[in-house]
Amino acid sequence: MVEVSVVVIVYNDQDRLPTAVRSVLEQTMRGVEAVIVDDHSTDRSFAVARQLAARHPDRVRAFRLPRNSGGCGQPRNHGVERAAGRYVMFLDSDDELDRDACRNLVRAAETTGADLVSGLCVRVRTTRRGREEKPWYRWIYRNTRVLDSITDDPEPLVWDTLATNKCYRRSFLLEHRLRFPTGVAYEDLLFAARAYLAARRIALIPNTVYRWHVRQDPHSRSITQRRDEIGNLADRLAMHRRIDTLLAERGLHEIRLAKDVKFLKHDLLLHLRDLPLRDEGYRRALTGLAGNYVAGFPAEAYRRLPPLQAVCAYLFSRGDADALPPAVDALVNSHKTAVPLVEREGRVYWSADHLDDPLGRELLDVTDLGHHTRPLGRLAPRNALTGQSVQGGRMRLAGRVVNPLGRIPAASRLRGRLELTARRAGPRTHYFPLRRLVHHGDHLAWTAELDLGAAFHPIGVVDDVWDLRLVLDVDGTRLPTRLTVDGPGLDLTPLPVRPLLPGPAADRVVAEVSARGHLALRVTASTTAQRRLRAALTAAASGPVGQRGRALLAAARRAPRTLASERNKRWLYHTVLCRLPQRRGLAVFESHLGRRYADSPRAVYEELRRRDTAITAVWSYDRSPDGFPRDAVLVRRWSLRYLLALARAEFWIDNQGFPSGLRKPAHTTYVQTWHGSALKRMGFDEAGVQLRSREERARLRADLDRFDAFCVRSPHDVDTLVRAFRLDPAVALPVGYPRNDALVRQRRREERTGRREHPVIAAAPHLPDGRAVLLYAPTFRGRPRRRRTRVRPLFDLAAFAREFGDQYVLLVRAHYLERMAVPPSAAGTVVDVSAEHDTTPLLAAADGLITDYSSVMFDYVLLDRPMVYYVPDHDDYVRTRGTYVDLAGTAPGPLARTEEELFAAIRELKTAEADYAEARRAFAARFATHDTGTAARAVVDRFLDPGARG
Repeated sequence: MVEVSVVVIVYNDQDRLPTAVRSVLEQTMRGVEAVIVDDHSTDRSFAVARQLAARHPDRVRAFRLPRNSGGCGQPRNHGVERAAGRYVMFLDSDDELDRDACRNLVRAAETTGADLVSGLCVRVRTTRRGREEKPWYRWIYRNTRVLDSITDDPEPLVWDTLATNKCYRRSFLLEHRLRFPTGVAYEDLLFAARAYLAARRIALIPNTVYRWHVRQDPHSRSITQRRDEIGNLADRLAMHRRIDTLLAERGLHEIRLAKDVKFLKHDLLLHLRDLPLRDEGYRRALTGLAGNYVAGFPAEAYRRLPPLQAVCAYLFSRGDADALPPAVDALVNSHKTAVPLVEREGRVYWSADHLDDPLGRELLDVTDLGHHTRPLGRLAPRNALTGQSVQGGRMRLAGRVVNPLGRIPAASRLRGRLELTARRAGPRTHYFPLRRLVHHGDHLAWTAELDLGAAFHPIGVVDDVWDLRLVLDVDGTRLPTRLTVDGPGLDLTPLPVRPLLPGPAADRVVAEVSARGHLALRVTASTTAQRRLRAALTAAASGPVGQRGRALLAAARRAPRTLASERNKRWLYHTVLCRLPQRRGLAVFESHLGRRYADSPRAVYEELRRRDTAITAVWSYDRSPDGFPRDAVLVRRWSLRYLLALARAEFWIDNQGFPSGLRKPAHTTYVQTWHGSALKRMGFDEAGVQLRSREERARLRADLDRFDAFCVRSPHDVDTLVRAFRLDPAVALPVGYPRNDALVRQRRREERTGRREHPVIAAAPHLPDGRAVLLYAPTFRGRPRRRRTRVRPLFDLAAFAREFGDQYVLLVRAHYLERMAVPPSAAGTVVDVSAEHDTTPLLAAADGLITDYSSVMFDYVLLDRPMVYYVPDHDDYVRTRGTYVDLAGTAPGPLARTEEELFAAIRELKTAEADYAEARRAFAARFATHDTGTAARAVVDRFLDPGARG
């Protein structure tokens, strides 16, 4: 009995068809048949299909359409009509099913009663460097889910529009007359949308079911890869318009909005990525064809895009074909500053055009990208080629480098040169001087002439591709730029060069465009004999011996990374380093995962330094040792020196957590100072932690069990943190936070002298300047990432500067995992102090604090100064994150839910200081019981000072 019919469609793909059918025949589930439908191929595809059917008569059937349909829809429909199974799947002849695909999909359908079951698709890309696999929209398939309607979660309909990673009840397809549109590309889009909308129940499973092979051969591109054909986009738009009609008929406006956002973020971007290399006719046709479609999208769709995507989408909707290539270049190369930018009324805009349109003014505002705050050497200005030709045996180049916001003054001392560097054959670089470099206000123009025959000597075998860079010297600052190809028409005339190796070595170079749109040079062979010999070498390299050789070479290249991988370092740490003897008096300090020299570990370390003890201090840093103490041993986090120090240390001192999964040696004492009292739920009280797997929760449990001492500030910390981390109450160390000793001592001095103190802030050395100082320190709202996440302030900093600039200086302190950009109009009033390592001096310098749910409130109250809470998302935050404390009823300062309320509270700050005096004292008594100014001394006396310990 046939359970699953897999419809395999084929057109002129005789070589790959057997592999696809084999993936059907080798399914681990019985009762699976392959229904091959040949779309009237002109090669031997149908003959191969018949051979497969003859070889497996009970499991393979072959059919042939009388004429080519020009798409995938008609052959798939033909296959559905001839399917014998209770379930139907679709497979393209150049792809494969996972061996367990049918078993997993049918099991889910039988268990849940779903009409449609969808599983994970993996895109497989095979290149000369090997095989790369990438899950397709993995977040949709992180766990098994059952939807009673696609309205329960529209993401599958919006994002996963493939028809091939799904299993359908055949009765469901017949009942709802679900068929693919014919004669057009992108038929999957409409078919999948109809199926999602018709299904009475949908199941999503996390198992890989389909392997989608993406081919690089330009001669065998799939229909959807032909994005250079304008008709391709026309078909895509036709499918989207039909889906829009379906959604409108059902009143599914939110799903339509989500689909519009996805179109702008994904579908449109696919066509825009190649736009800089297209000719003028294609650019005009593209903007004309799709511009009207996206122009009809609601403004909210554009507002939901990341900044550069919003810029591209808006310019496209306005038909601004001339402005699109730089915007697309910046989108593809996110580090670039692609246009000169303009400043208007203290905000930075992509261009001066379209600012009369309110939506354009909103979307083209790129202040938060922080171009105006970047150091000159990191601006990476766009360098567009304005000329490239081959004449007289030389390559002539001309270009135009943008000058963002005039950051390169006309009076600058300018120099520059071109650098030609091998992409993969080692750090070999050739240098060429510029013939001309002229400052033209918003851009710099340059020309160069490369005599490659005389100065360029490639090896000629392993260094096929060379990248070009223009490196400017602006008053001593190095400013590298890539050469961006802006439009078609490169002169591809080969130039002769003299390779270092004779014989089969290539002896010509020709210009080409890299995947990111930059000019490169490819070394090629000139004679037929050379080309044949190189082809033979390439063929040999593709054979078994060559593959083994490449594998060995790749392994040798990967060896340093492999040995330095986290997995191998863990093995080395646990099996070798932890067996080494303890180094008496060695203490490893770490703050905020090595990102800062700050907080309580810093206070403990400085107490040790004041005593001049025999302790050997090691500080870990994450990326740069700048700002860390030079009288300590500095080691990079996860380096071998770091692991060795952890393995031999007598003490670990940190405020967040040493690397998860590293066992603490038995001879080590771990003093955890922690980084803040708990307002929001922590540890095992967090909903996200409760949803983790048993193994993940066990690993967290093991990490927390490493603590030998845990600093607490009050009974509140014991009731929340100690309990939520499931710590033994005996490890609680009721001494307060060492970082707060300085605040307690400062308040006592101020009470004694009657004079306010303002510690020196490196980012604002001009303070105090007669104005009061406010500190804005919001909590972290995102997910931890390796790189700092760009966030937008929750209130208008420019508006603050306009209203309060004569009264206050606002210090903005982003969380160490985030970064903000201060608008130019706020300069002088608003100062970004996020780069400062330690928060304590900032708190001490501030006459008032603006925060939300950050634990700095529990520290700042020790200074007995006014606080304002800006919580526009209070109800949502409490509902999703959960809190231990009712902030609305406990906060020792006003709660502002709108910007107007916030500014009103700042105007009345002096009044609030007096009105909330009693509330601040009660707050401090409840949450800072043990902060008496002696925490660092207590920690050192108890653990680190041999004399104090006896």
